Amino acid sequence: MSIVKSISVGNGDMFYIKHGNDNFTIIDCNLIQEHRTVIINELIKESNGKNITRFISTSPDMDHIRGLKELDEKMGIRNFYVVKNNAAKNNLNEDFQKYCELRDDSKKSFYISKGVTRKWMNESDVTRGSSGINILWPILSNDFFKAALENAEKGNSPNNISPIIRYSLEKGPSVIWMGDLETPFMDSITLDI
Repeated sequence: MSIVKSISVGNGDMFYIKHGNDNFTIIDCNLIQEHRTVIINELIKESNGKNITRFISTSPDMDHIRGLKELDEKMGIRNFYVVKNNAAKNNLNEDFQKYCELRDDSKKSFYISKGVTRKWMNESDVTRGSSGINILWPILSNDFFKAALENAEKGNSPNNISPIIRYSLEKGPSVIWMGDLETPFMDSITLDI
């Protein structure tokens, strides 16, 4: 049995999936100082015994990456799933710097886009099953997405480079994450999804 948990982190996002197999997935982090240690300890405890741990980043804004540096120090992020981007910020805090480091590390980063496949994320093999995670967006050739990438690279809002992620199990629930995609942008891409 899998467990999907939304962690209460105030105005921001953080979830984890404790898969029924040996996968563990963290989606975003907004580790506010007063609860940081408790949440990190829970993630360490719940991921104990899992051979595959992945972190999926939906946005490089602080409400999605706050505490990323400390999370990496305590857990050691080895699988960082992110939309390929060169988002820039005027305020280079340590968590955004860690995001950039993980995003650009060819041994840790895995770039996600619509239809991408990866062992144990959405493909099974004889050693372990799929985690049931599929990427529905972005479509890299989409002009609206290309414009959003350029906008984020100039230091503007990275909201519209967020992926759309679906987690679903056969005969079970389906959960979708959309990062911070803005409504007018979503209206522009609805038919593509």
